[in-house]
Amino acid sequence: MTAPLRRWLARRLLPVCTLLAACACASAAADGAWHLRVVGGTGRYAQHEARFWTEELPRLSQGRFRASLMPFDRAGVPGQKMLDLISVGVVPLGTVTLAHVAGEWPELAIPDMAGLSGDLASLRRMVQAFRPATERLLRERFNARLLAVYVYPAQVFFCRQPMQALAGVKGRRVRVSGYSQADFVRALGAEPVFTEFNAMMGMMESDGIDCAITGAMAGNSVGLHRVTGTLFTQPVNWGLTLFAVNEDAWAAFPPELQALLLEHMPRLEARNWAESDSDALAGVACNIGASTCEPARRGRMQAQAPGVADERLRRDILANAVLPGWMRRCGNACAELWNQTLAPLVGLRAGGRP
Repeated sequence: MTAPLRRWLARRLLPVCTLLAACACASAAADGAWHLRVVGGTGRYAQHEARFWTEELPRLSQGRFRASLMPFDRAGVPGQKMLDLISVGVVPLGTVTLAHVAGEWPELAIPDMAGLSGDLASLRRMVQAFRPATERLLRERFNARLLAVYVYPAQVFFCRQPMQALAGVKGRRVRVSGYSQADFVRALGAEPVFTEFNAMMGMMESDGIDCAITGAMAGNSVGLHRVTGTLFTQPVNWGLTLFAVNEDAWAAFPPELQALLLEHMPRLEARNWAESDSDALAGVACNIGASTCEPARRGRMQAQAPGVADERLRRDILANAVLPGWMRRCGNACAELWNQTLAPLVGLRAGGRP
């Protein structure tokens, strides 16, 4: 991103900049300690991030570096504006949810398109293969440096009526949160219904939807286990987020802080991925009523795992609906990026079959 464009963005985002002026900064205090204010993610992962920034960072630096973290929704930051705010330095350190920016920057969210990864190990391979492209896109377009890639648990189906196989969603109205999920659901012969997370429970109770795609624990947290009967655990996609730092802010950090972040952010990333996997298992356990879960969270749902036919169908939908739809929205440059990065892993080229 050019300097004139960054200045234009700064003027465009002035109201948000004013709001964040007191909460998104990095500065040296009178006692010589550096205080970082980080705009992070929401929900359970705000807790995971906060543990590092507010507890581990001061301990690792013996008090030299301190930080506080505010989830972007509480900071008044629209999720879709996080990249813009990082690019102009209003948010020096921030978490970007790719689903929020996929409409404007679909190439960044390629590794998390619906139907791409059937398990967490596959997703990890996609993220690793695409990481150099992510780093380049952030550097060239947003004056930002990638420090970590976080993941939310698998996005699965909560359905009111029994669902024995992925094809069984045909004819149902399904809550989706993005265009990629919508393409996936539509290819199954179902009707995608775009619904915000906090409106999902109300839509289910009012018969506005028959199924909802969300995380197993996230759905449990809002009570979906009380109004649905089947949890079909086929991952549709996941929910990737990027943690990035503005390059100018990074250059101003003391070398000791840079070294500490470069050493420990990968460890925070690895811990996040491990916790995402355990959270997914715990979410399933709660929804089916396992004794390991708090009584208020215990459901009576039936968990249905995908079979071989479901995996074949997932891949067919990726090839024939999701990938073509994504490339139509993203354009030729996106198709080239896919073919250079993930096509060799997946065995599917944009613009044609293998």
